[in-house]
Amino acid sequence: MQTLKLTRKEPLSPRITRFRFEHPEGAPLPVFSGGAHVMVEMQDGPVLRRNAYSLISDPLDCSGYEIAVQREDHGRGGSLFMHRDAQPGMLMQIGPAVNLFSLNLAARKHLLIAGGVGITPFLAQLPELARLGAAYELHYAVRARDELAALPMLPDTTRLHVSGEGSRMDLDAILSAQPLGTHLYVCGSARMIETVLDTAAALGWPGDTLHAEEFLAPAPGEPFEVACARSNRTLTVGPHQSMLEALEAAGIDAPWLCRGGACGQCETDVLSCDGTIDHHDHWLEPEERKRKIMPCVSRFRGRLLTIDR
Repeated sequence: MQTLKLTRKEPLSPRITRFRFEHPEGAPLPVFSGGAHVMVEMQDGPVLRRNAYSLISDPLDCSGYEIAVQREDHGRGGSLFMHRDAQPGMLMQIGPAVNLFSLNLAARKHLLIAGGVGITPFLAQLPELARLGAAYELHYAVRARDELAALPMLPDTTRLHVSGEGSRMDLDAILSAQPLGTHLYVCGSARMIETVLDTAAALGWPGDTLHAEEFLAPAPGEPFEVACARSNRTLTVGPHQSMLEALEAAGIDAPWLCRGGACGQCETDVLSCDGTIDHHDHWLEPEERKRKIMPCVSRFRGRLLTIDR
């Protein structure tokens, strides 16, 4: 983690705010690639929150990092902290840029499909595509046109689909019209991502040309106990706490990059399971879910879960 100063907080819409972070002494920050995210630490009273946010600034702008945060009134508290408590001048801990959603530069064309706040990872990719002179097509779905006020940096070539005006994406037409060698990138709600990927697969798109990103918030649930075999500890995971957070609070090491079930870093072996695991990740294959768990997003129902931590 690195200590950066919040230098600008700019409301872009009633629910979306842009935040800019810079080095406290004005030193340049490392370059990153479009699609990267950073982890933001928030000390919210006694609770340490860590949320991943896509970088939206130009990857070659080393003077600062920018993110856009949508306020979730019924979320776990991270976005509310950023909107209510984070103020310019604050020093905050920001993780290094990590990219799980990078452009494949060997692609003949790039097809970008975004829904709502899922536009954010594409905002840093657009300058890259422009510098490369690469062929691309951006489709952006929103509920209402006033959401667009939050994103003045979208190019004029963006193809908008406003559901409130009856303008919905025709995925079959969009996906069928692409030349061979096109790579597809989609970011939005879980339902949107699943629909886009299922449609592409049904049309015969090769699996290695399909790219998706969705950071999941840990689902709430009933408290449960998890036994950590290597540490010889038994922990109680609270109703609004992830297993990863419980491990960290107990001082038990568990690596992570995204904390959203997408990167695979916190993958953990299940040694015994007296109950049912509720898997919520995008990483494990169905067969692996019998013997592994992603503690950042998945939960357990039953008497006792024993893991290799």
